[in-house]
Amino acid sequence: MHTLLSYPFDPQAILKKRKSIRRELLASGEPRIKKKIAVLGGSTTHDIISVLDLFLLDFGIEPEFYESEFGLYYEDAMFGGALRDFAPDLIYIHTSRRNITGLPAPSDSPEFVSELLDAQFSRLEAMWEHLASEFRCPVIQNNFEPPFYRLLGNRDAWDYRGHTNFVSRLNMKLYEYASSRQDFYINDISYLCADYGLLKWTDPFYWHMYKYCLNLDAIPALSYSVACIIKSIYGKNKKSLVLDLDNTLWGGIVGDDGAEGIEIGHETSIGQVYSEFQAYLKELLGYGIMLNVDSKNDEENAIAGLSHPEGTLRPQDFISIKANWEPKDLNFAEIAGELNILPESMVFVDDNPAERAIVTGQLPGVCAPLMDAPEHYITAIDRCGFFEATKLSKDDLSRNEMYRANAQRTKLQKSFRSYEDYLLSLDMHALIRPFEPVYISRIAQLTNKSNQFNLTTRRFTESQMQAASRDPDIITLYGKLTDKFGDNGVISVVMGRIDGELLHIELWLMSCRVLKRNMEHAMLDELVRAAEKAGAKRLRGYYYKTPKNSMVKDFYKEFGFELVSEDGEDTVWELPISGYAPKNTVIKVNVE
Repeated sequence: MHTLLSYPFDPQAILKKRKSIRRELLASGEPRIKKKIAVLGGSTTHDIISVLDLFLLDFGIEPEFYESEFGLYYEDAMFGGALRDFAPDLIYIHTSRRNITGLPAPSDSPEFVSELLDAQFSRLEAMWEHLASEFRCPVIQNNFEPPFYRLLGNRDAWDYRGHTNFVSRLNMKLYEYASSRQDFYINDISYLCADYGLLKWTDPFYWHMYKYCLNLDAIPALSYSVACIIKSIYGKNKKSLVLDLDNTLWGGIVGDDGAEGIEIGHETSIGQVYSEFQAYLKELLGYGIMLNVDSKNDEENAIAGLSHPEGTLRPQDFISIKANWEPKDLNFAEIAGELNILPESMVFVDDNPAERAIVTGQLPGVCAPLMDAPEHYITAIDRCGFFEATKLSKDDLSRNEMYRANAQRTKLQKSFRSYEDYLLSLDMHALIRPFEPVYISRIAQLTNKSNQFNLTTRRFTESQMQAASRDPDIITLYGKLTDKFGDNGVISVVMGRIDGELLHIELWLMSCRVLKRNMEHAMLDELVRAAEKAGAKRLRGYYYKTPKNSMVKDFYKEFGFELVSEDGEDTVWELPISGYAPKNTVIKVNVE
């Protein structure tokens, strides 16, 4: 992560040095996915786009932008041929309270104000529905910030004629719409301006001078918020925290002070601070964020500290606890290996700046937020947007249990002489079926997250996956896997397009949680069966190299496919269906 793009931001430095920052980011050679992003503005958006560009590049997304004319967001959305030609992958609608065209007057009746509210919302809803129908891509919509003045004073918040009340009611309509729609997201500028300071955020000078609906210095905060939503949509979120212990989860050094001497709990003010931080981490744990420990400590002392009666977190809340005297970057990498995820999927949390520098220096892509004082630990993590939740699937909420069960499987494996005997001992059962509505969200999420076992690395939205599931020329399959340790959830996705007697495998991916469990064998067996039923006689598979999917470079070769063409490291393979012998020998499969 570029130093100037890390929280807390220096907005003037970002705005002043944005061109040089962009050059540095592009010169880094980091692999990025390319996305076409349309920004439809109800106010000036040029600087917002230029800063949004920086944050997205830093997140591994290379954007191409379309910018509407000033104030013509609605016209462009509803009638814009240029927008249609651009064919966006994502649309961001940057509106504000300045774009509300009708507000209550003193003489208005409650009924008239309700009609006014419905009219404002209906106009927005018509625009969103049109965009969803026309482009079938994610849409991000600003909610509305409160007015910077209150005609009725405190009464403005609850009186039906109050402008503050009107904006709040309109926002509630936006939230209700978002909760019932796929690929529609709210950028919460109501919260952002409160966090920044309403009077500074809405300073009228910037509207009347530049037609910006916010203070120029607030642009990095706004752009970062939008960038966090976009990177979450495209699978760039972090998955785990790796935490130090001493002066991070508690005050003091457990090895010197003893477990009874560390500061945690309600007896002292600093103990309360650490208790609040642990409670925050426990809440993240509840939403599927994995917790791990990387501490220079004796393990016995670490466990004693985590078992303190006033602590909120317990040893069992952590998947991996590395408490030893090894370099922390080595422990960090080992934890990533145990979880079978990339190091950059984890965030390093340590009060010691030297340790943060070592880990981030040795493990490129790892983030380590500034932890300057215990009372700021929560905001240091929260404002970085590491875990921006655009989707909350059942699998997300169960992530900790799934990875903990994986650790048990790894431990069990060591007790078997034969790997096949180990697999049989797991008593694995798979459900493999065409895409179903209940799993569409998770399926789309997997396409935007999975990188290591992903043969083409194509990314899809929920709308695109729904369209694929209805297309008679596309074979879709998802796979769920359970065993004696628990349910892994939806972990594999295959999609193929029928072209006469040929099935083109356009998507094949699998979660890292189930690597080397023979699930790919079961998926291929079912894909062959479905392809044969559809009249196909050959399968054609594609491997497109990325910096992260080299592990599946020879996947098709290993399954008996023959190489038919190659372009550099990108390859195309074919397999005749006739004479195909099932590959799966250890998983019981249900396709009903």
